[in-house]
Amino acid sequence: MAAPEGSYNFRAAAVVGFIVGAVDIFIAARFLGKLLGASSASAFVHFIYQVSSVFVAPFTGIFGDTGSKTNTFETASLVAIVVYAVVGWGVVVLIRIITAPHGTKPATS
Repeated sequence: MAAPEGSYNFRAAAVVGFIVGAVDIFIAARFLGKLLGASSASAFVHFIYQVSSVFVAPFTGIFGDTGSKTNTFETASLVAIVVYAVVGWGVVVLIRIITAPHGTKPATS
Protein backbone atom coordinates (compact mmCIF):
# COMPACT_ATOMS: atom_id res chain seq x y z
CA MET A 1 0.00 0.00 0.00
CA ALA A 2 1.45 3.36 -1.01
CA ALA A 3 1.84 6.08 1.58
CA PRO A 4 -0.53 9.03 1.24
CA GLU A 5 0.93 12.10 -0.42
CA GLY A 6 2.82 14.32 2.01
CA SER A 7 3.12 11.61 4.66
CA TYR A 8 6.13 11.17 6.94
CA ASN A 9 7.22 8.90 9.76
CA PHE A 10 4.68 10.01 12.33
CA ARG A 11 5.84 7.56 15.00
CA ALA A 12 9.43 8.79 14.95
CA ALA A 13 8.23 12.40 15.19
CA ALA A 14 5.85 11.46 18.03
CA VAL A 15 8.62 9.69 19.96
CA VAL A 16 10.88 12.74 19.67
CA GLY A 17 8.03 14.98 20.79
CA PHE A 18 7.28 12.72 23.75
CA ILE A 19 10.90 12.61 24.90
CA VAL A 20 11.37 16.37 24.57
CA GLY A 21 8.06 16.95 26.36
CA ALA A 22 9.06 14.68 29.25
CA VAL A 23 12.45 16.38 29.60
CA ASP A 24 10.83 19.82 29.53
CA ILE A 25 8.29 18.77 32.19
CA PHE A 26 11.06 17.60 34.53
CA ILE A 27 12.96 20.85 33.99
CA ALA A 28 9.81 22.94 34.50
CA ALA A 29 9.10 21.05 37.75
CA ARG A 30 12.68 21.81 38.83
CA PHE A 31 12.24 25.49 37.99
CA LEU A 32 8.99 25.73 39.96
CA GLY A 33 10.42 23.76 42.87
CA LYS A 34 13.42 26.07 43.14
CA LEU A 35 11.28 29.17 42.66
CA LEU A 36 8.76 28.17 45.32
CA GLY A 37 11.40 26.85 47.73
CA ALA A 38 10.51 23.16 47.67
CA SER A 39 12.49 21.16 50.24
CA SER A 40 15.06 18.86 48.68
CA ALA A 41 14.68 16.67 51.77
CA SER A 42 11.45 15.39 50.20
CA ALA A 43 12.09 12.21 48.21
CA PHE A 44 9.95 13.37 45.29
CA VAL A 45 11.60 16.79 45.06
CA HIS A 46 15.04 15.19 45.38
CA PHE A 47 14.15 12.81 42.51
CA ILE A 48 13.02 15.71 40.29
CA TYR A 49 16.20 17.67 41.06
CA GLN A 50 18.44 14.64 40.38
CA VAL A 51 16.81 13.73 37.05
CA SER A 52 16.65 17.30 35.79
CA SER A 53 20.16 18.28 36.89
CA VAL A 54 21.64 16.25 34.03
CA PHE A 55 19.66 18.29 31.49
CA VAL A 56 20.17 21.68 33.14
CA ALA A 57 23.93 21.30 33.80
CA PRO A 58 25.11 22.45 30.32
CA PHE A 59 23.30 25.76 30.79
CA THR A 60 24.41 26.54 34.34
CA GLY A 61 26.35 29.77 34.58
CA ILE A 62 25.09 31.38 31.37
CA PHE A 63 23.02 33.83 33.43
CA GLY A 64 23.13 34.39 37.16
CA ASP A 65 20.44 33.01 39.45
CA THR A 66 18.49 35.43 41.61
CA GLY A 67 16.55 35.08 44.83
CA SER A 68 17.18 33.90 48.35
CA LYS A 69 18.70 30.62 49.52
CA THR A 70 15.26 28.98 49.64
CA ASN A 71 13.57 30.67 46.67
CA THR A 72 15.77 30.75 43.56
CA PHE A 73 14.91 32.00 40.09
CA GLU A 74 17.06 29.49 38.18
CA THR A 75 17.66 30.94 34.73
CA ALA A 76 19.54 27.84 33.56
CA SER A 77 16.28 25.88 33.74
CA LEU A 78 14.46 28.39 31.55
CA VAL A 79 17.28 28.38 28.99
CA ALA A 80 17.29 24.57 29.00
CA ILE A 81 13.53 24.40 28.39
CA VAL A 82 13.79 26.74 25.41
CA VAL A 83 16.87 25.04 23.92
CA TYR A 84 15.46 21.51 24.22
CA ALA A 85 12.12 22.61 22.76
CA VAL A 86 13.80 24.26 19.76
CA VAL A 87 16.15 21.30 19.19
CA GLY A 88 13.22 18.88 19.46
CA TRP A 89 11.22 20.91 16.96
CA GLY A 90 14.20 20.88 14.59
CA VAL A 91 14.59 17.11 14.88
CA VAL A 92 10.88 16.60 14.14
CA VAL A 93 11.11 18.84 11.07
CA LEU A 94 14.18 16.91 9.94
CA ILE A 95 12.32 13.61 10.37
CA ARG A 96 9.46 14.97 8.29
CA ILE A 97 11.83 16.10 5.53
CA ILE A 98 13.88 12.91 5.45
CA THR A 99 10.96 10.46 5.58
CA ALA A 100 8.59 12.27 3.21
CA PRO A 101 8.08 10.45 -0.09
CA HIS A 102 10.22 11.77 -2.93
CA GLY A 103 8.56 14.41 -5.05
CA THR A 104 6.14 15.53 -2.34
CA LYS A 105 6.13 18.44 0.05
CA PRO A 106 6.69 17.37 3.66
CA ALA A 107 3.86 17.95 6.08
CA THR A 108 4.09 21.31 7.80
CA SER A 109 3.47 22.08 11.44
